[in-house]
Amino acid sequence: MRKLLLINPNTSEAVSALLQHQAQLAAGPGAVVHTVTARFGAPYIACEASYAVAGHAVLDAWATSLTAQPVSFDAVLIGCFGDPGLMALRECSGVPVTGLAEAAFFEAARTGRFAILTGGLRWQPILERLADNLGFGAKLAGIHTVTQSGAELARDPAAAQALLQKACLACAERFGIDSIILGGAGLAGMARKIQPGVPLPVIDSVEAGVRHALNLPPVTARTSPKFDFAWHKLSPELTTLGVSSCV
Repeated sequence: MRKLLLINPNTSEAVSALLQHQAQLAAGPGAVVHTVTARFGAPYIACEASYAVAGHAVLDAWATSLTAQPVSFDAVLIGCFGDPGLMALRECSGVPVTGLAEAAFFEAARTGRFAILTGGLRWQPILERLADNLGFGAKLAGIHTVTQSGAELARDPAAAQALLQKACLACAERFGIDSIILGGAGLAGMARKIQPGVPLPVIDSVEAGVRHALNLPPVTARTSPKFDFAWHKLSPELTTLGVSSCV
């Protein structure tokens, strides 16, 4: 049975609970999902500063999981649509790593050009930069953000569904796309609820993330789950990992 570590890079236990529930549903009985929550940072990532801190929190959560869990994980999924810490953790973890955004980009790109619908106005430049860095810039037709954050939308699902369905229709008309990514941990599970009212595929970033993570091949390089130099004045778990080099 495959084991997936799902890291919530923000400090919201409510978001972690939502992620755990929706990710385990997506994984099915053939995999076990274990969700951990960032020990520090923002309750919901919504700006460049909180995004930067979240990358550190992801590394800390990984290090903490290694010491707290007696099992080895087959893959890691970063449970934030923006994938903070993706490249750093991929470089040093020794296991396959992906994030909600990268996984959703892969899935959407297979249908053609896509748009992103997400909560939080300041996410647009972060996501544009990420799409370019991951090689999906040409496939991304545009980003539509609503004022409310994903966490705020999750607190009123009925109102959120009506708002997001209307926004999906606006995206389809505005961008002339083949699919829409509904991006955000707080929006997990909403895509299937609004799909009947939208005439093109609506991709749930959490479901796409689980599918992609569980199908990643093992890392073949001889990489130890440690960082390449000793850390100073960080958590004991991160400091412990920083004693041996990655190959």
